[in-house]
Amino acid sequence: MTTITQTNTSPPANTAASPLLELRNVTQVFSSGPIWKREHNYAVNDVSFSLTEKPALITAVAGESGSGKTTLGRIMLGFQRPTSGQVLFSGKDVTGMRGGERRQYRRQVQAIFQDPFSVYNPFYKIDHIFTVAIARFKLASSSDEARHLIEEAISGVGLRPSETLGRYPHQLSGGQRQRVMVARSLLLKPQVIIADEPVSMVDASLRATILETLRALNHELGIAILYITHDLTTAYQVADNIMIMYRGHVVEAGDVEHVINDPKHPYTRLLVQSIPMPDPSRRWADMRGVNDPPFSDVEVTQGMCPFVNRCPDALAECAQDVPDTYGLDEHRISKCFLYQNAGTVPNADIAAYFNIRDASPSNVDAADNM
Repeated sequence: MTTITQTNTSPPANTAASPLLELRNVTQVFSSGPIWKREHNYAVNDVSFSLTEKPALITAVAGESGSGKTTLGRIMLGFQRPTSGQVLFSGKDVTGMRGGERRQYRRQVQAIFQDPFSVYNPFYKIDHIFTVAIARFKLASSSDEARHLIEEAISGVGLRPSETLGRYPHQLSGGQRQRVMVARSLLLKPQVIIADEPVSMVDASLRATILETLRALNHELGIAILYITHDLTTAYQVADNIMIMYRGHVVEAGDVEHVINDPKHPYTRLLVQSIPMPDPSRRWADMRGVNDPPFSDVEVTQGMCPFVNRCPDALAECAQDVPDTYGLDEHRISKCFLYQNAGTVPNADIAAYFNIRDASPSNVDAADNM
């Protein structure tokens, strides 16, 4: 396939935004097998990315299972120490934090996990996850104040305290349990929420409610959110910008509307084509060539494009080298040799190419009317 020529673009103006939580050239390698025959899996491969406090945006990380998106989230939460690179919070290296600094980081960067049941201890009532957080971070000076904070947080996610508190986890629905976890994060008034597949295990009827809650936290309270998902439709619904990951690499990133409506990287195109459309007259996208890419027999190594053996548009250089990251336009980057005539983005923060939007309540209403 002919290489696509793009205009050489410089980093956009939003490079001046001050990062709150930042990854610098982060790589995570998992090794397995005997010492004499170790196998190395690059779950995250040289990723530089940041979340800013102002403006606070919702950034989606999408990709198939094994792409590295959950590992990326765990690194940002401080649960996983990267093999190389730095994780910075307010300009300070997370790995060097101790005592009060570490406690403040834990408070300001909160998580919402995929399974809304496994995060609870079934022997304790729902109240327990709130009271432990209040005690650990010294949020209240009396039991009455603590009760007020808990009820305020639960009401903030659309639940009634009288119908929620005092119950055990199994007595709540999956959607209620997940919203309680959102409330627990809200209780701590964080600056960042890492939401790892927060709606994948709840009923479809409840997904919109949880997504709307996350969007309200972002737009009304200014909380930056990293939304990890395999579902491009929910990413399109809730996010401002998106990163597409494959085998540890960010292969495409930018404004969510541009990436989903006009995908550039072959992997992103295949993901979008796989979305079923509710139109009986519409045939599935023409997938000819997908199952017989030109380099399907190639065993992918670290010195190649990670998508070379599945790519229907693979070039000869894809099997010889790893592509650079190219700036396709002001709000789009792609890691693909098809765009090698575009300007290279050397060691850049991917977020520098994100679209900055006005996160006002009026825009939320406008999005709902699309």
